Amino acid sequence: MKTTPFTKKHLALGAKMVEFAGYSMPISYTGINDEHQAVRTNAGVFDVSHMGEFIVKGEHALDLIQRLTTNDAAKLTAGKAQYSALTNDKGGIVDDLIVYCIEENKVYMLVVNAANIEKDWKWIVSHNTRSAELHNISDKTCLLAIQGPNATRMMQALTDIDILNLTYYTFAKGTFAGVDNVVISATGYTGAGGIEIYFEDKDGAADKIWDRIFEVGGPQGLRAIGLGARDTLRLEMGYCLYGNDIDDTTSPLEAGLGWITKFTKDFTARGILEKQKAEGIQQKLVGFEMIDRGICRHDYEIKDFSGATIGRVTSGTQSPTLGKAIGMGYVRPAFSRIDAQIFIKVRDKLLLAKVVKLPFS
Repeated sequence: MKTTPFTKKHLALGAKMVEFAGYSMPISYTGINDEHQAVRTNAGVFDVSHMGEFIVKGEHALDLIQRLTTNDAAKLTAGKAQYSALTNDKGGIVDDLIVYCIEENKVYMLVVNAANIEKDWKWIVSHNTRSAELHNISDKTCLLAIQGPNATRMMQALTDIDILNLTYYTFAKGTFAGVDNVVISATGYTGAGGIEIYFEDKDGAADKIWDRIFEVGGPQGLRAIGLGARDTLRLEMGYCLYGNDIDDTTSPLEAGLGWITKFTKDFTARGILEKQKAEGIQQKLVGFEMIDRGICRHDYEIKDFSGATIGRVTSGTQSPTLGKAIGMGYVRPAFSRIDAQIFIKVRDKLLLAKVVKLPFS
């Protein structure tokens, strides 16, 4: 398995390590619920250096991104980022990603999911017909997500960038913890606020940054957080997880991602998605909470009152914040309205649930 520059730090902290996307990653340190609450109420640090980063440069950079992604990257100016998706030839999602505009019309960074790095890279290269300059910098890029309501306040002392006033989905490059050329982004996957920092591990930069983060934040309750709590935090917000809630067979419209699907430009599968929008989708991703006692899991069947299958669960957990079982799944559109009653097949029982608005509350 691959490791990140922080693996020794995780082991020293007693983390439970698991294989994820070919990497040895911390799933938890003190327990998922405990770590989840630490991020919701204070601040925590996630090592997400397994994520992928591609640089797209040159006069044809924007053209390539526009043709491959659903959102309108032409609206980005330097220092701004946007959530988007790569679609395949059948309207499914190759990956969801963040597009960072480093230099308008010239230099962009694409941040993709760890499990999809090779697939995404091949997809982009195969469509690079106008020879934009491409660089896969995934292996040399470190990424830490410092998340929570107190994260930016704790970290402000470590940087010359005004991160307290860094607006959502913007970023800046500067010095962090004495390391130059660090990209600090007001993004994250928790819904708790905070920043994400990208940097190259040169001259011991990874150790230096990790140590300084905890020297400053540790006395204020900053915690190391594993991927288990990252999953429960994102699910409470209704954020999609690639491979669970979205994949090559689900379309952005089915997944509720119409807001990042712009028909004002041409992109892969535009015609298919326009047809879906006009004729209606066959399935829709919804959030639901359990009424009967029980926890749903990925791929459990969703039934109607007569016991007929109407969909499938994509994600489910016991919400640490809300104290109730929640989940997401695809159902036929007729069952997607708020407060619609559905049944989740848990073992041999049908448990009552209801469709709710996202994010969960």
